[in-house]
Amino acid sequence: MRRLLILIGFAALVTLSPAPVLAQEYVLTIKDHKFTPTELKVPVNQRIVITVINEDATAEEFESNILKVEKVIAGNSRGTVRIGPLAPGKYPFIGEFHEATAKGVVIAE
Repeated sequence: MRRLLILIGFAALVTLSPAPVLAQEYVLTIKDHKFTPTELKVPVNQRIVITVINEDATAEEFESNILKVEKVIAGNSRGTVRIGPLAPGKYPFIGEFHEATAKGVVIAE
């Protein structure tokens, strides 16, 4: 009987527990040392996962001082960047190896 009560209690706890909040996923592509898209519009106060696909033969670094992120993406490969939750605002990022052309911004709204 005690075992049954424990199982019922556990089942109620699992059923009533809120579902985990999953991060929204976005994709950025690097080609010809440029990010596409150059703007990522994301919801405020949510975790974000950005998959960066580098279609160039050379490595690039996704970097943002304001987001406190640095991630080197090897040539012809992909990497994952996790950020947030973010307050409303604009959060610029660059490709550190090609700063003149590889620029973008995350816009939380």
